[in-house]
Amino acid sequence: MAQTDIPFKMEENDLVPRFLVRAMLGLIAFTLLTVGYAQLTGKANTGVLIEAPIVAERTINLIGTREGAVTVTDMDGNLLTYSTEDKNGFIGVVWRVFDRQRFVEGVEKVAPVRVVRRENGNIAVIDTETDMVVELIGYGSDNVAAFAKLID
Repeated sequence: MAQTDIPFKMEENDLVPRFLVRAMLGLIAFTLLTVGYAQLTGKANTGVLIEAPIVAERTINLIGTREGAVTVTDMDGNLLTYSTEDKNGFIGVVWRVFDRQRFVEGVEKVAPVRVVRRENGNIAVIDTETDMVVELIGYGSDNVAAFAKLID
């Protein structure tokens, strides 16, 4: 391809064409102006999760292994489910998140968590040791159902 076939002018030592750099800077400026305007005028935030009141909850223990298999028990030690059962793998994912956060904060690794159903139907898992809340929104119906059945 000859130099004259390029539809935009680009210096030989430029890695990114100037018009793309200008477009990126323009997008950044537009975003800052839009957000600044919304904040200064007091426009209500949209797309922000509103934590509805809790209507049902259950306190459970998540007991995991190094391999990622998690046993779920109630506070009396009764077995509720395993993460290795069909469509329960997400329980292991959430356990790993809590386990990591507890390690980082230096708190007890084996402590109960709360599974709650909110007034709007959302399910959340709350770790009272670290104050971490995982709202189960956008994780898929099977993943949410793995925790919802613990309340039902």
